[in-house]
Amino acid sequence: MNAPEQIVLIRQHLIDPEVCIRCNTCEETCPIDAITHDGRNYVVDPAVCNGCNACISPCPTGSIDHWRTLPRSAAYSLEEQFSWDELPPQQDVPEDSAVETPAETAVEQALAEGMQINAAVSPTSAIAPWSAAHPYINLYLNKNPVTATVAGNYRLTAADTESDIHHIVLDFGNQFFPILEGQSIGIIPPGVDENGKPHYIRMYSVASPRGGEREGYNNLSLTVKRVVSDHEGRAVRGIGSNYLCDLQKGDQVQVTGPFGANYLMPNHAGSNILMICTGTGSAPMRAMTEHRRRMFARGQPLDGKLMLFFGARTPEELPYFGPLLKLPPAFIDMHLAFSRQPDQPRAYVQDKIREAGTAVTELLGGDTYVYICGLKGMEAGVMEALREACAASGMDWAALHAKMVKEGRFHVETY
Repeated sequence: MNAPEQIVLIRQHLIDPEVCIRCNTCEETCPIDAITHDGRNYVVDPAVCNGCNACISPCPTGSIDHWRTLPRSAAYSLEEQFSWDELPPQQDVPEDSAVETPAETAVEQALAEGMQINAAVSPTSAIAPWSAAHPYINLYLNKNPVTATVAGNYRLTAADTESDIHHIVLDFGNQFFPILEGQSIGIIPPGVDENGKPHYIRMYSVASPRGGEREGYNNLSLTVKRVVSDHEGRAVRGIGSNYLCDLQKGDQVQVTGPFGANYLMPNHAGSNILMICTGTGSAPMRAMTEHRRRMFARGQPLDGKLMLFFGARTPEELPYFGPLLKLPPAFIDMHLAFSRQPDQPRAYVQDKIREAGTAVTELLGGDTYVYICGLKGMEAGVMEALREACAASGMDWAALHAKMVKEGRFHVETY
């Protein structure tokens, strides 16, 4: 009589749809394209995933770090994962089953071949600056959101411009919701989608410093652009952005978070900050700048330099344009790029970086922390401009970039 065939188990990688904020970080990070998504869920293909864990650290919520042990023949398909509103429980498995560990095999092979298998394949630091304040994260999730009250909603861009960007202030009253510059929050739009399911949360970077938008109050601000078209120019109404931009003072909002433990500013004296952003990517830069501006105004500067490259189509479409012009040159070295100015050549942030190449490389040669935020399309141009500036100054950009990433000094958030 033949012995019964042993059941082979796998440790399947899954994403929790209840916690996931659909920020696309995991899909962008995965080096083998094992992660995909539809209109509702992000999922992992069991036929592709090798368990290398490259996606674990960058995830801002921890929703990516879930596993289920089950027979290889019963692995959850993509179709099943797309249909989930919550993760299935761990099932009982036979005691005499053999557990297959492709993740360990893949990691060992990669290490033996000298391959890089972690999140460092992305040009961004997986750790915060050494002097950053300790962040609170994941205090409130989909199952237990906190309610904030709208304290103000102001349009930042000129009324006759196409770009409708709002500065929205949310007040948390006596509820515990600490935030640091560079962190994000999730907003839960009310209602349901076309399938009758609740809208998933939308994530937004906080635009106010740790002391609150109104200093001494338990509030924060967001910089939100009303979405009325997609990247191809087709008409589409963004659920989260239109909900937020239409809010009135006194309205209540369901909030999750805070999220983000890496994209944080340094707090030690002498630290320089180089900020590069476009549009609403200015939110974390505005938070960092305002924190240091308040210290500067109190006569407590950190004795570190600030340099900002900020791009928009026109001055009228540049968020916070008026307040930026009031910042003294002794406080910040500012370079504004406008790509649609009448009778002016088009200028983008990478062009301004090249123009200020010497000043940029002098800053990069010191105790400097770099923050990039904006549309995904800006990243390649910015990285190339930084490389060219370093080459012109005799600096090895590849080595410097790798060093800064390793030391928590190079942070990128694009979307």
